[in-house]
Amino acid sequence: MAQEAGADMIGVIAFSPSPRCVEPEMIREIFDAVPTLFQCCVSHGPSPAEMEALSDLAPDAIQVPPSVPIPASCTAMVFRSIRPGDRIPDDADVLVIDASHGSGIQYDSAYALSVVQSTRIPVFLAGGLTPDNVRAAIRAVHPAGVDVATGVEYAPGRKAREKVRAFVQRAKEVRE
Repeated sequence: MAQEAGADMIGVIAFSPSPRCVEPEMIREIFDAVPTLFQCCVSHGPSPAEMEALSDLAPDAIQVPPSVPIPASCTAMVFRSIRPGDRIPDDADVLVIDASHGSGIQYDSAYALSVVQSTRIPVFLAGGLTPDNVRAAIRAVHPAGVDVATGVEYAPGRKAREKVRAFVQRAKEVRE
């Protein structure tokens, strides 16, 4: 669905109590089905063994909070999900401003803009984004990318094809 909509990336949640959580075997199947998309495993607090399992899936990136250590064996890019009050981690390839962790809570635009303006690390914006507000969010914050979960769902963990398509289209319109 993401690929059909024109998305550049796909993120799959693992080792989480979220209704969006996917087992590692299914993640591999999903990633195999969309080899041209940038692939990211997302987790909010995996154990060291779970981090190794994520790394073994060979995603392009792993997104975790700054408190989660990255194993030396991990070759994926490191996306660090941060929120107001977090320090900017020095091991991040990308920062993801995300106060919601899939709850749909709106991001803090002042905080997001200050992070974008104060670091050379690419910043992605997440939290409360929908097809209706993604253009304004990109114009206000100027992130390197945007991330969506609940904002394109018809039920928890269930994406609505038309919402995904509208979100991707509107986000890309601002970039053109």
